[in-house]
Amino acid sequence: MNAILSTTMKLAALLAVICLTLASCTEDYSNGEKVGNLIEFTHKGIFWKSWEGRLNLTQTGMNTSGEPFSCSFDNDRKGQDSLIALMKQAQVEGWKLKIRYHEVFGWNWFSNRGETDYFIDDVTVLDRNFARPLQQIRGNGSTVRDTVWVVIDKAQVREALRERHAASGNRQPE
Repeated sequence: MNAILSTTMKLAALLAVICLTLASCTEDYSNGEKVGNLIEFTHKGIFWKSWEGRLNLTQTGMNTSGEPFSCSFDNDRKGQDSLIALMKQAQVEGWKLKIRYHEVFGWNWFSNRGETDYFIDDVTVLDRNFARPLQQIRGNGSTVRDTVWVVIDKAQVREALRERHAASGNRQPE
């Protein structure tokens, strides 16, 4: 009788753990937006092929350091072809994007929906000329030929100031 009661208690405990685990799974664990440039966009997978992207995050127009944001298109969601085409073009053109996403918790156990738990809901192009800022300057007829780097040697500046002050009869600078 004790063995049956013990087995029943173990099964009940196991059933309770399974129910709690499944109850804690949520489709909308978090929602958010990320802004940046798409640095990788691939269609990959062994059993379930999915579209995967990596976004180099930006802050006030400049690249930030740190790990890129990885996201996926949900294989369970239909009608994403226009967003996938937009992402492909954004990668080639270097456009700055805003990606709206949701994160799932516990619903992607086998990575059958995508490699990540961050699924893209919407994509907005923020700046089509983000990767080509010099093209915006050319509107006034000027062109950029080369980059000039100026290196200032403080010792030479001090010497030039001493010579100038000596020639003018003023006291030497400190």
